[in-house]
Amino acid sequence: MAAATRMLRKGISPSLVVILGATGTGKSKLAIEIGKRLNGEIISADSMQVYKGLDIITNKVTEEEQAQCRHHMISFVDPLVSGYTVVDFRNKALSLMEDMHRRKKLPIIVGGTNYYIESILWKVLIDTGQGSDTLSEKGGTCESRVELEKLGGPELHRRLKEVDPDMAAILHPHDARKIARSLQVYMDTGVPHSRLLEEQRGQDGGDCLGGPLRFQDPCIFWLHYEMNALDERLDKRVDQMLSLGLIDELKDFHQRFNDKKIKENSQDYQHGIFQSIGFKEFHEYLTASENISQEEHDKLKIKGIESLKQATRRYARKQNKWVRNRFLKRPASNVPPVYDLDVTDVTNWETTVLTPALEILDCLQKGEQPSAQPIRAEGVDSRNKRSHHMCDLCEKVIIGDLEWTAHQKSRNHLYQVRTKRKAEQASDQDPNPTKYPNVSDRQVDLYYSAPLFGSIGVELTDGPKK
Repeated sequence: MAAATRMLRKGISPSLVVILGATGTGKSKLAIEIGKRLNGEIISADSMQVYKGLDIITNKVTEEEQAQCRHHMISFVDPLVSGYTVVDFRNKALSLMEDMHRRKKLPIIVGGTNYYIESILWKVLIDTGQGSDTLSEKGGTCESRVELEKLGGPELHRRLKEVDPDMAAILHPHDARKIARSLQVYMDTGVPHSRLLEEQRGQDGGDCLGGPLRFQDPCIFWLHYEMNALDERLDKRVDQMLSLGLIDELKDFHQRFNDKKIKENSQDYQHGIFQSIGFKEFHEYLTASENISQEEHDKLKIKGIESLKQATRRYARKQNKWVRNRFLKRPASNVPPVYDLDVTDVTNWETTVLTPALEILDCLQKGEQPSAQPIRAEGVDSRNKRSHHMCDLCEKVIIGDLEWTAHQKSRNHLYQVRTKRKAEQASDQDPNPTKYPNVSDRQVDLYYSAPLFGSIGVELTDGPKK
């Protein structure tokens, strides 16, 4: 890998192109056009598209589109294999990139799986020394880890606290997947996960989020869409999927792969292709009894369609949030520049998206500064610390200082404070209670005078439990 990187610095620049953006923003379209013009090849960074099947729901590029520009990492993993991890992706993708660099091809990384893209851009994987790695923050699964997860969050958290109290302190007791990953690292290496992460961050060029950049000169595009317009576009895309045969695809896949797993009580929407957005949303419809009426069956179908649209819109917001947090709010120096391309107006796509992208790449290849400026970092002074907080009043564990501050201002917490104070005053135990110094009387009063969905000087994030 290093040899290929050195070769790129002597010749072609940038070393790779990365196209970010929420689902439905046209990432594949831009990647294909860049690949056709700049002698590039595309690596799909989508954790669901690596699996065979569900081509419509995972929005794979068509055979016609793949014929325009060579694609890699699509439809090559058996859908019943649950052990395909981010490490497998990272290793294969870097090998492909090395071969492309050797053939003077431009690697173009496109996809919506954030931790796949991170594994290429940064050295963020922990080597367990067992022939596979574990992602430091997010990642794939292996069989032993799946077995660990079955123990449940509280038991896993208790075990992690014994071997790695520092990591246990920043993981929520109910986050079984992350806790299991940390335990797996310790089991494989004999070294606490927290210590390995600290060593990684201490590498030259590392920062609070992991190790250094793998390539020093990537060109990163972020396809940005006005959210209200994107919501409408995503709803239309779901309708188009339905017209292309989405329901039949789901039924066929369910009968071939999922029905048996459900009968064996081994089905799980947390691993492999079964976690695809769209598949679990239609679970009730796909598993409905044959004895229910056609009207009830149709209602389940409509419910699945609406759930799919909602899940797709949520996922798009999650993808954009990741771009902002990972690239625009990082208080570190090893963050590559990101060029914003507004794709809201698709009627003039070549002028507003393709042409600016090609001009930026042309300048970078010539060693010149593009006229378009990268997005300015939003200048967060410090990263949110994942401190452990316990709210005895609400009986909740809160991880993160920002989350703790938000919880203290939430509607539910203020409601609990008010209730507690009333009880104390009524029993004359404490006529002037000070047990909750971080909550002022003014905040509690505002809670009761504020509108249901708004705030007057206080953030209302939750309502009192009914």
